[in-house]
Parts: sequence; C-alpha cells; structure tokens
Amino acid sequence: MKEGTIKLLSYYQQELREAGCDEAGRGCLAGPVFAAAVVFPLDYYNPILNDSKKLSEKKRMALRPIIEQEALDFAVASVSAEEIDKINIHQASYLAMHRALDQLHIPADYLIIDGNKFVPYQTVPYTCVVKGDGKYLSIAAASILAKTYRDEYMDNLALEYPEYDWLSNKGYPTVKHRKAIMELGITPHHRKTFRVTDPQLRLF
Repeated sequence: MKEGTIKLLSYYQQELREAGCDEAGRGCLAGPVFAAAVVFPLDYYNPILNDSKKLSEKKRMALRPIIEQEALDFAVASVSAEEIDKINIHQASYLAMHRALDQLHIPADYLIIDGNKFVPYQTVPYTCVVKGDGKYLSIAAASILAKTYRDEYMDNLALEYPEYDWLSNKGYPTVKHRKAIMELGITPHHRKTFRVTDPQLRLF
C-alpha cells in the first residue's frame, strides 16, 4: 500500500479515553501559538480527515464543523506572543496544549501528542508520536482546529496591520513579512525574541 493511501488510525490504545493534541503557529514571527485537543469515539472514522498541512484551506474549513459535531469533546487554546517571549516557543506550545486540555468537559485519561517532546499534563499518561497528525485521526483533527482557529485570528489582526500581509502568510516568515518588519518595525503582536535579519531574508 502506498504511503498516500494509508488510513489514519482511530486510536493509539483502547483501554483509556484518549485525546489527540497538536499545535499551530510554532514557527511564526507574529501572533499566538494555538493548540487543540480532540476526543473521538473509540470507533470513529473519517476518510477525509488528514494532517492539516496536506489539506487545502477550503477542506480544512469544511472539516472543522464536522470535527466539532462528531467529537465527544474538543477544545482550542492559545498562548500570546508576549507569553512566548517570556517562556520560549517550546514551552508555549506545551502550555497551549495544557490550556486546551483544561477546557475539555470530558477529561482525557490518555494523550497522544504530535511531535517528539511534551511536558506532562497533570498525571495523565501520554505518548508522543512523530508526524502523528498523519497517523491518528484525533491528532489530525486537533491540527485542523488549531490551524483554522489561528488562521482566523491572524486574518482579523491583518485588518489592523495590512502592511505585513498576514492574510496570506498568517505570521509566518515570508520574504514580504520580513521586509515589512525591516521597513516598518514590529507590532505588539510580533514575537520580540524571534530575530529578523538581512542574512535570514536571503534564505527565503
């Protein structure tokens, strides 16, 4: 079976109620980092659901209400640029996931986390899954929720700061975004600890 046809799995383990977690916006120069947690029924399946990066914006937005309707529970949370500057982006990503987990009305008894590192959440057991958003439905769903909610947030900010092209780049370090920072300076929504220099500009 080709890699592109592999079906995403419904669960990592069956004994405990499981939540998948993922974040969006880790590598951005501006805006918060968002994270989501999703709890699906044990036998849940959706053939369209996949890693948010492999889906078009239209498909992500179409899937969001389906995820929210069919999940047993879900939550989305964020950590601001100011907080990111204080604790660093790695800790902020974990904090965003913790905040999402705090909001679940149906607490998870087991967590599967996209990536290779995590800060333990209370005493809940967990497993980190590298590229988990392309392997497990709950992590894929979390990636879609985190991505779509963050994109909407950046679209709203873009109305106030159109020069930075956030409607297109969502805060990521594109050439146009970097040049705007060099020419106009940073906004209150930029991460001050993320450096923007001429040599970096030429890398893109």
